[in-house]
Amino acid sequence: MKTRQFAPALMLAVAAALVTMAGCTASPKQASAGQYIDDTAITTKVKAAIFNDPSLKSTEINVETFKGAVQLSGFVNSQADIQRAVAVAGGVSGVTSVKNDMRLKK
Repeated sequence: MKTRQFAPALMLAVAAALVTMAGCTASPKQASAGQYIDDTAITTKVKAAIFNDPSLKSTEINVETFKGAVQLSGFVNSQADIQRAVAVAGGVSGVTSVKNDMRLKK
């Protein structure tokens, strides 16, 4: 008798657990909570690496990361600055690729 009362509660608990776990998984357009934390750490490391490079003006370079792919944007003085920023970002651990969206100042 108690088993019949327990079964619906158990099924409801399992269904709730499955829905909760599905909410924590990553999709192609959305990172999981763990991936978001990793991306934040990568962004911080790339910004620090750019800031510590004496040839780059770090305040003019924006950094965003999604699933390890880094996107650099902003306005820089020369093509050499673009190449240097891409190289510096690519050398940071955890970076899987670097997309250059930086533009030259006119």
